Amino acid sequence: MAAAALKPKPTRKPTRTQSTARRPVLLDSPYAPVEKRALPPGRPREWYVTHNRRLKAMRLAIALLDMGVYLPDQARNDRIRSAAETIGVHPPSETTCHMVRALMRYAR
Repeated sequence: MAAAALKPKPTRKPTRTQSTARRPVLLDSPYAPVEKRALPPGRPREWYVTHNRRLKAMRLAIALLDMGVYLPDQARNDRIRSAAETIGVHPPSETTCHMVRALMRYAR
């Protein structure tokens, strides 16, 4: 019995919501974008076009959410284009505007 009493207690694994950081993580404000990297070579041109369109739609959807536009019905093309001007990207096409609304719809 004495050997059992000398055994160290097993350490508990942190739960999913429990932080494992040793100190609090400070959020950078204002936000600085991540450094851009080159896209992988060897893909068809259409892949790059679609990839960049998705990234732009995601940026615009986030900007609209920050502006208080939460429903896809509120995000008309002119509102999406004004958000693009606000964040400093080229005005989006009809296809990109449609993609922004789709992202807002599926995120709910």
